[in-house]
Amino acid sequence: MKFETMEMDVSNGVATITLMRPEDANAMNGAMLSEVWEAALVCEEDPGIRAVIITATGKMFCAGGDLKEFNSKGDGLPAFVTRHATLLHAGITRFQRMDAPVIVAVNGVAAGAGLSLVASGDVVLAADNAAFVSAYTASGLTPDGSSTYFLAKHIGLMRAKEMVLLNRKLSAQEACDWGLVTRVVPGDDLMAEARKMAEGFAAGATKAYGGAKRLLLSAFNETLETQLELETASIADMGRTHDGRHGIDAFANRRKPEFKGK
Repeated sequence: MKFETMEMDVSNGVATITLMRPEDANAMNGAMLSEVWEAALVCEEDPGIRAVIITATGKMFCAGGDLKEFNSKGDGLPAFVTRHATLLHAGITRFQRMDAPVIVAVNGVAAGAGLSLVASGDVVLAADNAAFVSAYTASGLTPDGSSTYFLAKHIGLMRAKEMVLLNRKLSAQEACDWGLVTRVVPGDDLMAEARKMAEGFAAGATKAYGGAKRLLLSAFNETLETQLELETASIADMGRTHDGRHGIDAFANRRKPEFKGK
């Protein structure tokens, strides 16, 4: 698929989405946000895509929203921001609720909506030179893109407030220690590690990954009893899938399973 502000490559069951506005710190303008939503929709609807990598080119991962574009809107800014946030949120929702696990490979600084995109990932791999900062309130704005939903869950409420209100900048290792990042890797190894992990996911039980993702999304919101009912319904649904039945049979007969993502 041809995009203006990003590249999307699909091979061996893995979709790799690369933000491609390095001259503008990969800031999200209106075109990029439309394309993020479109890419998420493609990933959700294509059963051949069983893992997703989101990364960027250049020295920064993503500086957030394109504030130069914001500044050009004058009195039309509120309507523009509403469209801007709605597209971003629609894309993030698709990535979160789809079966395919989403790996965010952070190659540099993630700020503003870039931080939000990181926080929404299922797995986050960070280059050792990456850094993370909220930055919204420094521009007189409040967060969007899911960071108020995910940050407190990942790192705790007080640390989330420190990032959002004080705009504390975290190194890659600090972000890992706090729980925002899954693993820190040498910058030269970032994409190789991301692809290795994605290929492992692409060979796995895709429906089970999706069911587990959706259960974990509700973990902080539901009562114990409701969450247990959701778990019951989900594991029963897995018994209706090829991979669920095949996985049980393979385990029972001491064979290595060969999952099909169905």
